[in-house]
Amino acid sequence: MDPKTVVIVVAVVLVVLAIVWVAMRKRRTAALQSRFGPEYERTVREQGAARAESVLWERQKRVEKFPIRELAVDERERFVTEWRDVQARFVDDPKGAVNEADGLVARLMQARGYPMSDFEQRAADISVDHPRVVANYRAGHEITLRHRKGEATTEDLRSAVIYYRSLFDELLQNKPVGTTPVGTTKEVA
Repeated sequence: MDPKTVVIVVAVVLVVLAIVWVAMRKRRTAALQSRFGPEYERTVREQGAARAESVLWERQKRVEKFPIRELAVDERERFVTEWRDVQARFVDDPKGAVNEADGLVARLMQARGYPMSDFEQRAADISVDHPRVVANYRAGHEITLRHRKGEATTEDLRSAVIYYRSLFDELLQNKPVGTTPVGTTKEVA
C-alpha cells in the first residue's frame, strides 16, 4: 500500500474517532444535565466544567449502590404525622420547629436508605435522585446553621421549614428512584 494512502486512511480513522468521542461526550453531558437539572449547573460553577461531570458521574455510581427503598404505609403515615407536628409547633416555637424539621428530614433520608454522613455528602447523595430540591435542602440547612448562631430571623426560620418541606415531600413519594421527569418537581428556592 502506498505510504500516502496509509497516512490518509490513518487520518480519516483519527477524525472519525474524534467525532465519535465528541458525540459521546455531548451525549453524556446531555444525560447528566437532564438527570441533575440545576444541580448540574451548580456543580459546574463550583468544580469547573471538566471536573463537574466526573463528580456527578461518581455521585450517581455511589448512590446506585445504596439500598434505597420505598416506605411502608405505616412508616409514611408516621412521618406525615411528625411533619404536621413540626408545622404546628412552628407557631409557638419556630426555633425548635426548624431543628425538628432538619432532624426529621435526616431520619426520613435514613429510612429510605441514604447513609448518614456529613451534610455535604448527604446533599450530594440526595442530589442524584432529587436534584430539583437539593438546593432547597442546602438553603434550609444554611438557615438552620445561622439559627444555631443566633443569626436567623423568624422569617428565615419560616423559609427553612418551607425548604425542608420540599425535600420531605419528595422523599415521601413511593416511586422508583431517579424517575422524576424534568420540570415536574416543585423547586422552592
